[in-house]
Amino acid sequence: MKKENIKRIEHPDRILSYFQTEKHMLLLISSAGILFNAGKIAGPVFEGKMAQCLLDILQGRAAFPDMLRLVLLYLLAILAVQASRMVKRFATRHFSNDIGRSMRSALYNSLVHMSERELEQESLGSLMTKAVSDVDACAEGMRKFTTEIFDTGVILFIYLIVLLRYDIRLTLLSCIFPPFAYLLASRLKVIVTGSSAAYKKSAGVLNNATLDRVGNALTYRVYGREGNRDAAYEQHLSDYEHKAVAANIWESSMQPLYNVIAMCGAVMILFFGSRNVLGYGWTAWNIGAFTTYLSCFTNLSTKASKAAKLFNAVQKASVSWKRVRPLMKAPAADESALMRTPVEAAALKAENLCVSWPSADPAKETHTILRDISFTVRPGEILGVTGSVACGKSSLGKALIGEADWSGSVTLIRNNDSPEESGIPLQNLTAAERSSFLSYMGHEPELLSTTIAENIQLGKEGDIEPYLAAVCLDEEVRQMPDGKETPVGNGGVRLSGGQQARAALARTLYHGRSVLILDDPFSAVDRTTEERILKNLRLLAADRAVILISHRLYQFPAFDHVLFLENGTGTFSSHRELMEKNPAYAQLYREQTEGRQMPI
Repeated sequence: MKKENIKRIEHPDRILSYFQTEKHMLLLISSAGILFNAGKIAGPVFEGKMAQCLLDILQGRAAFPDMLRLVLLYLLAILAVQASRMVKRFATRHFSNDIGRSMRSALYNSLVHMSERELEQESLGSLMTKAVSDVDACAEGMRKFTTEIFDTGVILFIYLIVLLRYDIRLTLLSCIFPPFAYLLASRLKVIVTGSSAAYKKSAGVLNNATLDRVGNALTYRVYGREGNRDAAYEQHLSDYEHKAVAANIWESSMQPLYNVIAMCGAVMILFFGSRNVLGYGWTAWNIGAFTTYLSCFTNLSTKASKAAKLFNAVQKASVSWKRVRPLMKAPAADESALMRTPVEAAALKAENLCVSWPSADPAKETHTILRDISFTVRPGEILGVTGSVACGKSSLGKALIGEADWSGSVTLIRNNDSPEESGIPLQNLTAAERSSFLSYMGHEPELLSTTIAENIQLGKEGDIEPYLAAVCLDEEVRQMPDGKETPVGNGGVRLSGGQQARAALARTLYHGRSVLILDDPFSAVDRTTEERILKNLRLLAADRAVILISHRLYQFPAFDHVLFLENGTGTFSSHRELMEKNPAYAQLYREQTEGRQMPI
């Protein structure tokens, strides 16, 4: 689907916005719907005329050509009605498809722009249910609502007018019963919405269980826990089946009861209508009038009972809408052109930077991880960031890319900035603008289940060979069955840990911007390979500022600067000065280089 074919919704969290976007299609639905439903009244009218004509033929007051003429007119009326119905159905389905596509587009834009913390609050199974099942339910509810405005609302009004013209008192008496079907449907609102919500929740749990069972199949097999996991999955599946039946039974199984209630008025018509035909009722009728009246009432009752079912269906759709509405946010402005601009050389300067995460203590909103961090890294320089386990190294990298809360001052200073300019404050940039200056490689490789080439290019055409060579992955890729077109499997499962890390590093270098933030890029490679990659990194990033986060200190003596994190703060200096003045750093370095402690 081309992007320009997807209609932009200004307020995706408002149902009315989707109707407004489809106003032209709604106009077509309205026109065809009115013609279709107005034409449907021709059926009962012609049926009554033909019944009367047949009686007249038997009594010698009419001839066969009279019946033939009525039949031909009846067929023409049916043809016109069905043509209108075809147009209305096509337009309604088109409307439903467009609504579903617009909702998925809004949901997609919302999800891809959510922070890591926001995504963690939503389980993957729940997101899958919302993206597929809930969006479908919303679009289907809107389709049914739009259709029934004409299939039920318009035709009920037309049938009621016709019935009133034949006999006002009998119409008022016989139409007492259909409203009771609506009343029953409204009484079931709590049950319908409750069962639907339980079903959606169970579907999310089942999706999570499915992903867990498939994604961790090897782990369960190795530890002999397959039977335990299978039993747990069967429980989730059984719960889902029960909840699905409960949700559907209240929506679908009540239809016969709605029909019976709405059709109770037919008893009144058979009794009082027969008196009209016999000549001592409220109105004088012939057989044709009686047939037309009974046919109109039957159609009216059928439509009324379906409207009661529609009421339950809309209630069910409203549950899905409540689930997806918080995620339906206005799409972010398209700033992809920023990523196509030439890379500018820029320094990154931080002053009194504080990094925090949401606090587990209800009395506190955030928990400070780092405070008073200051450093500067210029184009062509490498800043090594290290410290003990859980000292906040990764949190610092995530703060710079906007995935963790921070305060203080972080500034991008471009080479072409004048001396009077203080640079660009990082907090003033949008997410897309920030990405146009910063490249990031995190702890996890986050590889796609596609080829090596596609994992590195991500749709950006270019030669990846220099980057494979830079991370010492070129020879290994050439020995693979399909070379760089070799699929890596789900999450890179077909590659070793070291190959995954190097493929992720190659991707970061391929898309490298002004500042490269690399979080533990060498954790899964040997020391010799690490030295070769660092040498290549120096060449590839000669005009870039590099922030290299690592717990391995072998290469730190060659770095331009070192930021040592300790006790919630940091010391920015050179390796030599830290070795002389910071005992904790010196001890950590000696333990690794002298082999007394393996790096964690």
